[in-house]
Amino acid sequence: MAQTAFAALGHEGRLAVFRLLMRFAPHPVRPSEMAAALDLKANTLSGYLSDLTQAGLIHAKRDGRSLYYQVDLAACEGLVGYLVNDCCRGRPEICPQEASLSHTSPYRVLFLCSGNSARSIMAESILNTLGKGRFVAYSAGTRPNGAVHPMTLALLERNGHDITGLTSKDIATFQTEDTPAFDFVFTVCDLAASEECAPWIGQPLSAHWGLPDPVKVTGTEAEKALAFAQTYSQLFHRIKAFVALDDNRRIDGLSRLSLQAQIDQISES
Repeated sequence: MAQTAFAALGHEGRLAVFRLLMRFAPHPVRPSEMAAALDLKANTLSGYLSDLTQAGLIHAKRDGRSLYYQVDLAACEGLVGYLVNDCCRGRPEICPQEASLSHTSPYRVLFLCSGNSARSIMAESILNTLGKGRFVAYSAGTRPNGAVHPMTLALLERNGHDITGLTSKDIATFQTEDTPAFDFVFTVCDLAASEECAPWIGQPLSAHWGLPDPVKVTGTEAEKALAFAQTYSQLFHRIKAFVALDDNRRIDGLSRLSLQAQIDQISES
């Protein structure tokens, strides 16, 4: 299996598809979304998906009339285990350790979306409120709108959040040599998750907590306001569950693998 998997990943196009699916893992992705994100023709993408499926790295699932693909995490875990066991046999000094999260208190968390005008701004404000000093949250956009949406600010203010200093920022703001390392990076929209980003300093844990963009909702002012309120509610419950992971400083004692599994589960709840 290892030889087949390495051969499949040795092709630039197939590797790009696999990396895209891994950024969304454990969530599935439609072929049309992959083709748009990677600028691939449908028949080319179909060939790559077939090769990766035959290699056992991904699998397809059908939901009604729609077909989705997702990474086979168990197979990938086995592949990594094969590499570690082979490379580290008899040489424990170079064997990677399943260490706990390394950080300097408080935990630094970055929320990413495309426009940085609604979802990521809400998440930043919610975590800074619920985190009570144990977490410091920031947000940015891959294609920032340049201003926070007025409905975002009004909703946050009604819910008791401090909106002072909230701005729409480019992701590049947090990718300089002077940027302190983040402990967690969460994408809250599919577009941000599908885009390639430079490696983050400190190798933060990451997860995809995608939600529909309330800014794109059309209709009456009441319907738009409802979309913003629903987005806020979903983010509030996810972030509340995330903060609960650190009750009695439990995050310090969790391994990276265990913590990764738990932040992935939060997005599925």
